Amino acid sequence: MLRNFPQARRLLRRMGFEKEDAYFFKQMGKAMLCTYTLFGVAWLWNETSPLGWWTLKPRPKEEKEMAHLYERRKFPYPGDEEAVEEFIKSGGALGTTIGPKGFADANMDSDNMQKQLQSKKFEQEAQKLWLRMRNEVIQELQEKGFDIE
Repeated sequence: MLRNFPQARRLLRRMGFEKEDAYFFKQMGKAMLCTYTLFGVAWLWNETSPLGWWTLKPRPKEEKEMAHLYERRKFPYPGDEEAVEEFIKSGGALGTTIGPKGFADANMDSDNMQKQLQSKKFEQEAQKLWLRMRNEVIQELQEKGFDIE
């Protein structure tokens, strides 16, 4: 590689670069190396964040609302029967595919979950609309002179 360095310098001289330009290329090389290193670290952090809750990806509202279902749980070692029984009694298996009584939750499929989310969202919007309308009526009555608490 060192043998080709004079040839590279000769080629650069033909292209119009002088000896003083080497410092510029050295600085540009360092800057590009640092920049690409930072981008690589940010990309790696985004994919494999040890914090779990702080990645660079924005999370949708539904995922934020259901984040408690995906918390990492410490499961007991299967051979330790006493710890397993205590884990089941404390309700540690809630939210997993096997419920606290030891049977699989068959009634919670993805369609049912989606319908529940939609109905919950609909109820929240209806509640907001009802409160807004109620507050408007109360404000109009108070403007007319009625005493409403």
